[in-house]
Amino acid sequence: MSQYKVTGMSCAACSARVEKAVLSLPDVTACEVNLLTGTMMVEGSTPEKIIKAVTSAGYGAAVLGVQNKEVRDDADKQTSALVLRLVSSLIFLCLLMYLSMGHMMWGWPLPALLAENLLAQGLLQMILSGVIMLINRHFFISGFKALWHRAPNMDTLVAMGSAAAFGYSVYALFAMTASEDMHRYMHEFYFESAAMILTLITVGKMLESHSKGKTTNSLKGLMELAPKTATLVKDGQEVTVGIEQVQRDDVFLVHPGESVPVDGVIVDGHSVLDESALTGESVPVDKAVGDTVSAATINRTGFIRCQATRVGEDTTLSQIIKMVSDASASKAPIAKMADRVSGVFVPVVIGIAAVTMIVWLLIGESIGFALARAISVLVISCPCALGLATPVAIMVGSGVGAKHGILFKTAVSLEQTGKVRTVALDKTGTVTLGQPVVTDILPVEADENELLSVAASLEKNSEHPLARAILQKAGKIELLSATEFEVLPGNGLRAKINGNMCYGGKREFAEKYAHIPDDLTESIDALSAEGKTALYFVRESVLLGLIAVADVIKEDSAAAVAQLHAMGIRTVMLTGDHQKTAEAIAVKAGIGEVIAGVLPEGKERVIADLCAAQATAMVGDGINDAPALTRADIGIAIGAGTDIAIDAADVVLINSSLTDAVTAIRLSRATLLNIKENLFWAFIYNIIGIPLAAGIFIPVFGWEMNPMFGAAAMSLSSFCVVSNALRLNFFKVKPTIQRKEPENMEKVFKVEGMMCPHCEAHVKGALEALDAVESAVADHKAGQVTVTLKSELSDEVIKGTIVAQGYKVV
Repeated sequence: MSQYKVTGMSCAACSARVEKAVLSLPDVTACEVNLLTGTMMVEGSTPEKIIKAVTSAGYGAAVLGVQNKEVRDDADKQTSALVLRLVSSLIFLCLLMYLSMGHMMWGWPLPALLAENLLAQGLLQMILSGVIMLINRHFFISGFKALWHRAPNMDTLVAMGSAAAFGYSVYALFAMTASEDMHRYMHEFYFESAAMILTLITVGKMLESHSKGKTTNSLKGLMELAPKTATLVKDGQEVTVGIEQVQRDDVFLVHPGESVPVDGVIVDGHSVLDESALTGESVPVDKAVGDTVSAATINRTGFIRCQATRVGEDTTLSQIIKMVSDASASKAPIAKMADRVSGVFVPVVIGIAAVTMIVWLLIGESIGFALARAISVLVISCPCALGLATPVAIMVGSGVGAKHGILFKTAVSLEQTGKVRTVALDKTGTVTLGQPVVTDILPVEADENELLSVAASLEKNSEHPLARAILQKAGKIELLSATEFEVLPGNGLRAKINGNMCYGGKREFAEKYAHIPDDLTESIDALSAEGKTALYFVRESVLLGLIAVADVIKEDSAAAVAQLHAMGIRTVMLTGDHQKTAEAIAVKAGIGEVIAGVLPEGKERVIADLCAAQATAMVGDGINDAPALTRADIGIAIGAGTDIAIDAADVVLINSSLTDAVTAIRLSRATLLNIKENLFWAFIYNIIGIPLAAGIFIPVFGWEMNPMFGAAAMSLSSFCVVSNALRLNFFKVKPTIQRKEPENMEKVFKVEGMMCPHCEAHVKGALEALDAVESAVADHKAGQVTVTLKSELSDEVIKGTIVAQGYKVV
């Protein structure tokens, strides 16, 4: 969808008018107008036709780019102009109020020339009121222009109310000249009401504009992060150029303390980068040759030389800005009801004001009294509150998310994320790290260091992911010289190390060269039950030992799943792995259900079934997750995943943390609640305020509203809505969990299959890895396991953990 800047809108009736005009174009399929940011998103047609349609409706329009500064500057300019208008109005209003109320009601002194000349007092009131109307002429120009286009807006209501009060006062002034009882007409003047209405509405507009500026702070902050210059290497010389001159593949330098200008990859040097501006993560990240860097991150220590990979609007920062901007400009489904009301609100209010005046005249009240009731109706009515109720909350909510590395692509995704009741999780790279690590080392005919040294020396020439895990585990252990290296596909590898032929690989491969002791069988079965891959290492005909490798769960996965369950959300893990491996991971993460052995198209079918039952979110990171992400009600992509997965998703988690998926759901729920609060206030304010202004409660309670109080209420209503939305800035990213010190609880389980102390150790280790378990004691002779809990844990989780080790709970 293309974005446009729309000018001249003052309330929800205006945005509804613009939307209607653009949607009337035959080739436009979608249009969303945002009153808060003054932007419009359109799908279809050409810019020329769209701009012409908006212009014909009485407003201005221009194509808006991603980096267009108008969006961030408008609020500041508008606030400054309103402050100037308000100060000027207040100066003349003070003089007017002194004359009209100070002298007439409280007897404040006047110059002799005016004190006894009532006609001169009336003329002076008219002049002062006229000056204030001239200062605030924007209301009349916008209001009557909208009325001319048969699309009255909030400015129309203000202009009509002020003009009616001024016009009736001018009539009373002329009537005074032909009357002998001038004092009677002095009480018919409403000049101060005409001026006060405009001034109070200006106060409200200024407060509203100031608050609007705060709602766009997150977007402004992101835009201001963009570096303005870059240091390039040209012909061996360092050259400082504007950021717009940087091209892809250019080599740039980043000194300590400087911001990275564009996205790139480090080709020389190493450093520590502060990425908190993009990810919200305060811990600096180590970077070396081959690692990627992103624009707007800060180089804290070393000097690095990088090659540009993404420039201009393709950088990560620009894409984040675009996502936040698009989300803020789009419209949430919950706003549709308010839009329908806003479209007819102003004409209905004008009709109510007319009926109010006619009814009071028919009852027998004076023209002045009836006019005051009609003016009160006009100036208390506030369509702005309806129009701002949703977009301000969406803007603040998406900004808070972006600040903490959670990107909602549209307002729809921000609203719908909080409604999910099932979360489907991809295993590899989402629940787990996505890269294997060494989990167990079982030496047989060598000590641990010797086994690791031989294994790492053998694996150092291999490109297999399991080889990298062993090399990482070996760390600084001295590697031996390996010759005659050979990979045997599907089996393992071999090489000569210090003159001895060594082998590494699967059990079937190792058994060709060495005997596997029977007493290792239980340990091997236990490793298999935990979803771990055992690699055997042989030197000549001697088994040196086993090294188990597995893809382990992320540190925060179990905590994230527990939070989802606490929120009443069902969790399902989808994976192409074997059932036993998947179940072992699910038990450790606390995931409720497992669906294993599914291909990408199978994942999509599973998601379709889950969506048919209840609102479902899919969290994934790989290319194979893209169909499922697209099919889900809400697709959530882990930020470290592939571009395809990110493009297919509705929400992107930059930090690649599953905990952020929980935060996204909580933030969505908080935003939706805020929108409902805003809409409730907007509707209840008008439902109560309009009848009160019309005088319905006068016969019963004697409640009568002065037009000036109506204007004050109107000026504050929109401010209240915007201020309520700003409360989202205090949203707590990490939930506060009230914990009480639990009493330790003991549970005893009868278990079959434990044969030796080694079995006991496996069961004990697996159970004590659970956060809720204080300690576990396994007794193979008694056939029982005693579990001491420090917090609540279901029997099913404990049983599942024991079964995953290969034993049976009786």
